[in-house]
Amino acid sequence: MHWFLAISLLCSLLHTSRAHHTEEYNEELTLRPLPDGKLAVRFSFTTLLKGARPRAPGSLNEEDESQHYTLFPLALGQILREYALTELHLTLNAGRWDYDRWGYPDETGVGTGAELWAWMGEGAPTSVDQRWKDTQNALAGLFCASLNGMNTQVTTSPTRAFPPAGDLPVLTTPHTHRLRHATLAAEHVCTENLTPFLKLLPCPARAGIASLLMAHKIFDADWHGLGVHVRWRADAGVELALTVQAVLDPVRISVEGRRDWSLRSIFDRTISRPCPVANSSRIRVELPSISGSAYSITPEPSNIDGSLATYNVAEGLNELDVALRWPGETSFTYPLDISRSSLSEFSVQRTLKGSSQTQGQISLVIRNNRPYEIRLLYLETMPWHVEFYLHTLRVEIAGQKHNNLVSNLTYTPPIPHFSPALLQSVITLPPSATLFISMDASKSFLRYTEHPPDAQRGWDLPPAVFVPLSNSNSTFVLDRASRRWDGTRRVYTPAMLVDLPTPDFSMPYNVIIMSCTLIALIFGSVFNLLTRKFVVTKLPGRADVRSDSVQR
Repeated sequence: MHWFLAISLLCSLLHTSRAHHTEEYNEELTLRPLPDGKLAVRFSFTTLLKGARPRAPGSLNEEDESQHYTLFPLALGQILREYALTELHLTLNAGRWDYDRWGYPDETGVGTGAELWAWMGEGAPTSVDQRWKDTQNALAGLFCASLNGMNTQVTTSPTRAFPPAGDLPVLTTPHTHRLRHATLAAEHVCTENLTPFLKLLPCPARAGIASLLMAHKIFDADWHGLGVHVRWRADAGVELALTVQAVLDPVRISVEGRRDWSLRSIFDRTISRPCPVANSSRIRVELPSISGSAYSITPEPSNIDGSLATYNVAEGLNELDVALRWPGETSFTYPLDISRSSLSEFSVQRTLKGSSQTQGQISLVIRNNRPYEIRLLYLETMPWHVEFYLHTLRVEIAGQKHNNLVSNLTYTPPIPHFSPALLQSVITLPPSATLFISMDASKSFLRYTEHPPDAQRGWDLPPAVFVPLSNSNSTFVLDRASRRWDGTRRVYTPAMLVDLPTPDFSMPYNVIIMSCTLIALIFGSVFNLLTRKFVVTKLPGRADVRSDSVQR
C-alpha cells in the first residue's frame, strides 16, 4: 500500500512539473505546382513547449532544472539549455533556387550549403563567442555535418538582415542579445544528415506525413534542403520547426513526359496511418489557375478554400494518395520565355570577373521586374582573402552613373587570417530598370598550409543576401508581421568560386619522387658494394684457369 502511494505521488509530481510545459505537435505537407512543370514540396513539423522560456545566460554556472520532454526532441533541447540559446536557425541545402521560375520559397533560408545563425544573451560565465563555438560542435555531432568549420573567419553579425523571428527576453542591464551568423557554401545535405533529422520527430518515418520522407526520392530532386528553427514567443512558449523542402520534377520521371503527380509517384509510398501524437496533420495542395488547362484532384479534399485544397490526415483515410492530373494534356510543354513571367519582384546576377589570380571585379546585375520602385537591403559577406575597394564602387543604369541609388552603406573591413569583411547597404531600384553595380577586388596570397586539399578547384564564396524593405506598392515589409520561421523574407544569390594564387603543389611531389629515386639508386649501389664478398675459386679439371666469381 505504501509503495502504491509513493508511486502515485511521484507520478503526480512529474505530471505537475510537465503541466507548465504542455507540448503540442503539428505536421503539415504543402505541395505547390510550378509553371515549369516542377513541384515544390514543403514538410513542416512543429513542436510547441507551452509556457517555456529560454534559459537565462546568468544561470549557466548553476545546475539547470530538470527537463521532461515527451514530444520535444531531447537531444536538441539539451543543446538549447546547455548554451542558453534564445533563437537558433540551421539550414542545409543542395542546389540553386530559381526565383524567376519558382518564385519565393516557403522557407526563405535557401542559400547553397550550410547556414547557421543564432541569437544569444550576454551575462553568462562564458563569452558569446565561446558558446557559439560550442553550439557549432554540438550541432555538428547531432546532424553529422561539418559545422565545426564555421570558425571566426566566416562568422559575422549582420543584425539588419537577420532580425529575430521571435521575441527576445529582457536581460539585466547592461547585457543584451548578440547575433552570430556563419555559412559554409561547400557543405551539402545528404543521407547522413537526414537520418539524425528524422530521429528528432515523434513519428519518424513510421506514420503520418513523415512516412513520405524517402531519402532516394528527396535527394533526387532538382533542389532540396533541411531546416531547424527554434524561437521563443512570449505569448506561447518555445517553438521548434523542423522543415524539409524540395523541388521535384514529375515530368522527368514520367514516361510520357506529363506533369501529373501523386504521392506514390513522387515519394514512392502513400500515407497508411496518421501520427497518433499529432494535434493536427494536414496536406495542403495549391490548385492551378482556373485560366490554365483543366485539372482533376483526387481524392475529394476535406476542404477547399479558394485555390488551396486541404486534406486532414487525422481522419484516418486508408492509403491516402493525393493526386493532381491534367487529363487534357498529352505532354507538358516547357515555357521558353521566363523574363516576361518572372515570379519574383527582382532578379539578381552576381559574378566575379577577371582572369588574374591577384585582381578581379565583383559585378551585380539587379533587374526590377515590377513597374514600381523597390528598396532592398544588400548584404555581402566576403572571406578575408578576397578584399574589395569601396572607392571603386560604380552604380550605373544604361551606362549612366547613379551613385545616389546606394545609401546607408556600412563596411567592416576584414582582418587577415581572422575575420571576414561585411558590407551592408540599401539599394533603390527604379521601376522596370536594370541596375549595374561593380567593385574592384584583390585576392590575397595564402600560406601553403591554409589551402584546402582540392586547392586547384578554388574557394567557395558565400552567397549574397537581399532583403526587400518597406514599400507602399510592395507586399514585402521588414516588420514583425512579415517575419516567418527563419526571419524576414530573404533572397540568396548562387555561391561563387574564386581562383586564388595557388602554388604548384605538384612540384613538391616531383621533388620528393626524384629525391627518393636518387636515394634508392645510391643507397642500393653502396649497400650492394658493402655487403658483397669477392673471392677466388678454382674450377675442377682446370687448375691453370683462374676465374673470379661472386658469392654472398
